[in-house]
Amino acid sequence: MSDWNAKIIEEFRANEGRVGGRFEGGTLLLLHTVGRRSGVERVNPLAYFPDGDRYVIIASKGGAPTNPDWYHNLLATPHVTVEVGTETFEVDAVEITGEDRELLWKRIVERMPGFGEYEKNTDRIIPLIALTRAV
Repeated sequence: MSDWNAKIIEEFRANEGRVGGRFEGGTLLLLHTVGRRSGVERVNPLAYFPDGDRYVIIASKGGAPTNPDWYHNLLATPHVTVEVGTETFEVDAVEITGEDRELLWKRIVERMPGFGEYEKNTDRIIPLIALTRAV
């Protein structure tokens, strides 16, 4: 795990899910995945967009030409754990596609314009993943 992620995770856990810096005032969760090749647990701090009873995460990777590793890990094992605020719980992940994705993408970019900038930096369609509490 990078030092940058480790510091955000530490701050998140020490402050009941709140962090400063570029995430200050935003919605942030910690996504736990298992490496599809390594089998090693990974934890990634991610901005999320609340949408009803689901948490929508954005596989932007800062507008890089490839999707982030956590995205591939999530497709391989879509039943994972997240930390939101002081709560830790299991979720099921489903990629959002088609018209639902397009409408949601517009709402996300209106609220978090940085993701629109990331979109300009890449030729790929940035995936959106819905996380819904597992029952």
